[in-house]
Amino acid sequence: MTVAANVEHGGTSRGLVPGRPTGPLMIFVGLASAVFTVGTALHAFVIVTPETLERMMVLAGADPGGVDGFLSIFRAVGVAYIIGNAVGVWALRRRPSMWLFWVVIGVNATQAAGLLMVPPEMFTAARERFGSVGVLPSLVTDGGAAVVVIVLLGSLAATRTVWGRVR
Repeated sequence: MTVAANVEHGGTSRGLVPGRPTGPLMIFVGLASAVFTVGTALHAFVIVTPETLERMMVLAGADPGGVDGFLSIFRAVGVAYIIGNAVGVWALRRRPSMWLFWVVIGVNATQAAGLLMVPPEMFTAARERFGSVGVLPSLVTDGGAAVVVIVLLGSLAATRTVWGRVR
């Protein structure tokens, strides 16, 4: 295969071509990223409201006076994750690239940290306001992000290349 044909078919000039896991891995990441984009939008703009935040702060014993400022910052961070997850949807194009792999790892690793960083009072406040459905967006996006990182790092360890490509 010529270098030009190699690059056109998803390899690089260094001789890497898509391996057996590349397609399924990229479809998994692309679909997960689509779900996380929607879930993050729901969490940031539907579930986390001034009322939910105020209740969370009361449950945590904090002063609820700073709800508006906190909500603005929270939503700005949410928008950053919506954009980051939307970039991950590009994996559905099934054109492996190193930059996309590492962006997906970075976005998902930091989003997975939400499992530890979101105070339990937030889940309580969301459940009180919306029922069990209120905690789903955060659990799916943050927990799912952890799964994506584990799968991608496992693939990286097994193949020693991003996206499971082979020489």
